[in-house]
Amino acid sequence: MSFLKAEWRKLAIANYQVEPEMLAKYLPFGTELDFWEGKCFVSLVGFVFVNTKLLGVKIPFHVHFEEVNLRFYVKRWDGVSWKRGVVFVKEIVPKPALTFVANAIYKENYETSKMKHMWSRDKENLSVCYEWQKDSKWNKFCVSGSTDLVNIASGSETEFITEHYWGYAKASEGQTVEYEVTHPRWNVYEVNDYNIAVDFGLVYGAEWSFLSNSEPVSVMLAEGSEITVEKNKKIKKSV
Repeated sequence: MSFLKAEWRKLAIANYQVEPEMLAKYLPFGTELDFWEGKCFVSLVGFVFVNTKLLGVKIPFHVHFEEVNLRFYVKRWDGVSWKRGVVFVKEIVPKPALTFVANAIYKENYETSKMKHMWSRDKENLSVCYEWQKDSKWNKFCVSGSTDLVNIASGSETEFITEHYWGYAKASEGQTVEYEVTHPRWNVYEVNDYNIAVDFGLVYGAEWSFLSNSEPVSVMLAEGSEITVEKNKKIKKSV
């Protein structure tokens, strides 16, 4: 049985190019950075969990909720093939129980904040907006696009960003938590406009403050799908 089953819906994704060196301290043992055309990305991602089940059970008040995360891209050679995955700098959710479970079991860096979202749609436009509070300040990430879904082109930047199916977390300097995330290949909406009003230094730490004044190299809006998060395993450095 999968550890978690849910739907991830209306994923707003803003991608920023960064210097690889600044990710070194976050890199879990056994992984290396994954580049697209020589570029190193971090992504701000906002979406909603829908119909969430933990070990097959819907937990009251924890079925539908927002998440916003800052993540980067890695790969790990398992002796047979490359596993392409993501590492989270921080994941923000509105429920403290989610934070406790994710941090305790998956060694992630979750944080609990007040959050809200807005989706609106008419015949020609789809708009999604995710907001979260840090201290007394509200942060906002909004994307608008067309209402027509399109396939993700093979070999594209969008494929690189969305086609990572493993999660990695740094449990210690010599130990990594690995887990699989399953979902079908997503479709996306053409993005027309976006608004990012985030105090990155406040939310993610001073080293990320430069992103507040940076334009993303790309912004994407994916519909999402049903997903599963499988049980984790630990990768340890040989003594």
